Amino acid sequence: MRARRSCLAVPGSQPRFHEKADQSTADQVFLDLEDSVAPSLKERARELVVEAFQRYEYRDKVRCVRVNAVDTRWCHGDIAAVVEGAGERLDCLMIPKVEGADHVHFVEHLLNQLEMKRGLRRRIGLELQIETARGLDRVSEIAAASGRNETLIFGPGDFSASMRLPTLSIGNLRPDYPGDFWHYFMARIAVAARAHGLQAIDGPYVQIKDLVGYRTFAERAAMLGYDGKWALHPSQIDIVNEVFAPKQADFDRAFAILEAYRHATDVDAKGAVMLGDEMIDEASRKLAAVMYERGQAAGMQPSRD
Repeated sequence: MRARRSCLAVPGSQPRFHEKADQSTADQVFLDLEDSVAPSLKERARELVVEAFQRYEYRDKVRCVRVNAVDTRWCHGDIAAVVEGAGERLDCLMIPKVEGADHVHFVEHLLNQLEMKRGLRRRIGLELQIETARGLDRVSEIAAASGRNETLIFGPGDFSASMRLPTLSIGNLRPDYPGDFWHYFMARIAVAARAHGLQAIDGPYVQIKDLVGYRTFAERAAMLGYDGKWALHPSQIDIVNEVFAPKQADFDRAFAILEAYRHATDVDAKGAVMLGDEMIDEASRKLAAVMYERGQAAGMQPSRD
């Protein structure tokens, strides 16, 4: 899977941010044609996004564009313009406010035609935002809708409006709620993602200067198995790159478990073995493999004594 610890959102209509994104340490950069772009600038933003992909390589990053939702008048034009203008440089399209498999099928069929027309050698993936009550209700159907699907993304802002929550802030902490207010919504998305082999990504935290709150949300998402979180500002990138990568000690422990279990099964013909004070078996190997895979995606290496 692609590394997506930090997913940097970049307004498509503001070229001054396009070069800064290229120089960032984010795992993913997505140029936005949706909420960060005024309606009067939607069509011009398409041109600027294509120019950005032609000018900047966004090396070692997942390169993505968020188009407008399927039920808007801009979606078809967004996809056509971006794929025809920069399809060779594009890894994924992000589709907001997905509410059913039919939304995914529309985009998939359009991409099939555009890729054939352009003779593109790589298939463009899909990142799907779950931002409404209907989308969450159908999240498993959405996750299974296409072989192009790579991620499910929780969008707390539009989701809060869809649920008619009594709040004016997007994705804020709710200490007055008995428990983690966001737990069910995020866990539901994580389960659907894992059941269909997709990554789970947490959306934005809009209080840009509140890095403590941002870290708290990132840590809670990581506990649920999420792979990453959006960054709206470069100051947030290092935090999520750290949170969504294993600690070195945990990565080393995972490597040790894998090596011990390999020796136990391949050499000693045992299904379980002691490693220190802990018995490890096949279930231990699976957990260690997940941890090791995350570390490798983050560029980590086992410590050498």
